[in-house]
Amino acid sequence: MAVNLESYDSLPPDEEPKLKYDRLANDVQNILLKDAVSCICVHTKFICLGTQWGVIHLLDHEGNTVPISQDGKNKELQAHAIAVNKISVDLNGDYIASCSDDGKVLVYGLYTDDNTHNLTLGRVVKSIALDPCYFKSGSGRRFLTGDNKLTLYEKTFLNRLRSTVLCECEGYVQAMSWHERFVAWASEVGVRVYDLVARCSLGLIQWEKTPNRSIEDYRCNLLWSAPKTLMIGWVDTIRICVIRKRSQIELQTRDVTEYLVDPVYTFQTDYFISGLGPLDDQLVLLGVPKESDPDTGKAQRPVLAVADYKDCEFYEISTDSLNIWGYEEYSCNDYYLDMLIEENRFFIVSPKDIVVASPYDIDDRVKWLTEQGRFEKAITVLEEVGGKTTKHSVVTVGVQYLDHLMTEHLFEDAAVLCARICKNDKVLWETQILKFAEVNQLRAISPYVPKTTEQALSSHIYELIFYEYLKLDPQGFLKLVKDWKPALYRTGVIVNEVIEHLLTTEVDKNIYLEALALLYCSQKKYDKALTTYLTLQHRDVFTLITKHNMYNVIHDKILNLMTLDCDKAISVLLDKTKVPVEVVEKQLAKNDFLLFKYLDAYSKIEPNGRYHGKLIRLYAKYARDKLLPFLKCSDNYPIQEALDVCQSNNFYPEMVFLLGRIGNTREALQIIIEQLTDINQAINFCQEHNDKELWTDLIKRTVDKPEYVTLLLKRIGNYVDPQMLIENIKSGCEIKDLKDSLAKMMCDYHLQLSVQEACKVITLRNYFELHQKLIVNQQRGISVTDDFMCCVCQGRIIIRDLSNASDLLVYNCRHSFHKECLPDGVACDSCSVCSAVKM
Repeated sequence: MAVNLESYDSLPPDEEPKLKYDRLANDVQNILLKDAVSCICVHTKFICLGTQWGVIHLLDHEGNTVPISQDGKNKELQAHAIAVNKISVDLNGDYIASCSDDGKVLVYGLYTDDNTHNLTLGRVVKSIALDPCYFKSGSGRRFLTGDNKLTLYEKTFLNRLRSTVLCECEGYVQAMSWHERFVAWASEVGVRVYDLVARCSLGLIQWEKTPNRSIEDYRCNLLWSAPKTLMIGWVDTIRICVIRKRSQIELQTRDVTEYLVDPVYTFQTDYFISGLGPLDDQLVLLGVPKESDPDTGKAQRPVLAVADYKDCEFYEISTDSLNIWGYEEYSCNDYYLDMLIEENRFFIVSPKDIVVASPYDIDDRVKWLTEQGRFEKAITVLEEVGGKTTKHSVVTVGVQYLDHLMTEHLFEDAAVLCARICKNDKVLWETQILKFAEVNQLRAISPYVPKTTEQALSSHIYELIFYEYLKLDPQGFLKLVKDWKPALYRTGVIVNEVIEHLLTTEVDKNIYLEALALLYCSQKKYDKALTTYLTLQHRDVFTLITKHNMYNVIHDKILNLMTLDCDKAISVLLDKTKVPVEVVEKQLAKNDFLLFKYLDAYSKIEPNGRYHGKLIRLYAKYARDKLLPFLKCSDNYPIQEALDVCQSNNFYPEMVFLLGRIGNTREALQIIIEQLTDINQAINFCQEHNDKELWTDLIKRTVDKPEYVTLLLKRIGNYVDPQMLIENIKSGCEIKDLKDSLAKMMCDYHLQLSVQEACKVITLRNYFELHQKLIVNQQRGISVTDDFMCCVCQGRIIIRDLSNASDLLVYNCRHSFHKECLPDGVACDSCSVCSAVKM
């Protein structure tokens, strides 16, 4: 099993780490207690560990020992007398090769003794590399060794092992790496790449030397990150090279190798490099800071950096200082970095410690984000992958986040989050809502709780929310009653709570009563709701009455309704006359104004005149302007009573109308002249009644008033003989504008005569014209055709046989008869058919 390793992260606190670290545990810990690691080789199937005592251990990726012998008894292989320098494994994981300073080279088969070797070369061997295809028959079973020269070993005819020196070296072959047809190896001057197919070197990549620093004191790190991409890390420099095939033109014009090594990137780092490897499109670097710890003078912690190297720039994305056991005593050559490229797992090795680094997966990211309090980001990450992983889900992280928000008293944010994570999970909803209930913050969650019938929670949840609003937020309580469907909760429980609350407080009483009325409506207790609304004097009572057809129960509440809102009450009372007018009239008998308002509205929709007499009295009291139009349009009131009302209130225009209506025109004219003093109205009144005696009375009553005489002279000529007026004017009376008035009067009078004469002429002319037309029509003949029938015998009038012919009688109305068919054969002056119809 692996244990979590604390790293010292140099990233900003809000930036996510790239890698996580676990210390390799289990059996490897026992090995490190007795021995120290000198090299490592990681395969997809296992880990090969070489130690300072020359032992090779086979482990699984969790640090557990795997038997290394074919019989399964031996758990370790004593390969060398001293430290193992290098281990190499073929691609299939069937063979292991190792070398050491004891001069021995071992090729060991894990499953067979075939093709195994134990060579004693008698010289220091620093590096070894198995052909990746060593496990295949026919591959030549090749391997390379590196001491002071690069030597290729391969099987020949009769399974003999043949060695071939490929290249003499400057010093020792420090490192080598084999991939397909190419082998990269390092000596004291630089790195070479050898083409095993063409059996030639592709050139030397020289390494720069710096003062006070010798490259042979540092291990060269070689890695094929792709079939033709070579990564080199040496001292403090990184180079990335590409093996490129030359063009045909280059091959034809020069004697050169088919492939060449093209250094693409070169970077300088701040560390001495212990290992490197690819991470997707990025680079992982294991290094040791160049400077010693200023406090202790010893080595600093090794670092693992993730860098981007595109666009010819080397940019560190993250850098972690590793808490490796005993790091103070180690240099960069004591650390190794190997990896499983397919899994992006990196094994960091020191003599007494092995740490495994791997990229953060979704679960790791979510865990880190939640630990940093970045719950929103964690939820977003989970939603991007479907909301659930092996260890985490939107719900689990959301609940943690919700608890965090509740702790921080961010209840509104917690409520929004609750809706986001609970969705249709009723149990989860109820569990989280109870958390809000514990801190009296159900008001925050109430807008988000499910409210549809399909998603409804237990009724007690909604009742808890109601209860909190009832105690702490009256307006909110009322809004809930209006907005929430009664099916969500037990209305009886809420009604009882409201009633109990009203017994203990008078604060916001009206709000609670309104809510109570709505709850009664939900229970269909409309009579209680009506009483509550009236107690409140709330206008929703009218909606309640009309919606639930409660007209029969409001007979004794009419006065209260009218007092609350007169117009709405009248609208309800007159709605299809569901409330008898007698009942309303009786209830409002003691309130004349409300009775007036009601009867006024009633008279517009029911003009039967039943209450017109009473309405006249009310108009006189409250709406004088409506009285005269009403008197003119109605015929259903007692005129004498109306006249008495008008006389008692000195309503002269109304008295004039009523007197004129009963024929007392002289008294009406007297009121116009004496009370209204309106001569124009008096003239109009006389003109309207067209009574000569009335004109005479007008003249007599106004002739002694010169200002009235002037108006009479100007207007009377159109209606009566002006002589009547002139004869009554007293001698010596001074009349203003007399000349103009007389001229106007005479002109109007002559005009009147002219009109009358013209009308007479026109009438006579029309008479003679019509008489002449009648004579012509009566003298005109009538066409008798074959279709004429006798109206008595229904026989044809015109017949072909003249012997049967008889006299005919045809009227202007075109009815025809045989004379013999008439009674007694006597012709009448008028058509008997038409005479019968007229009768």
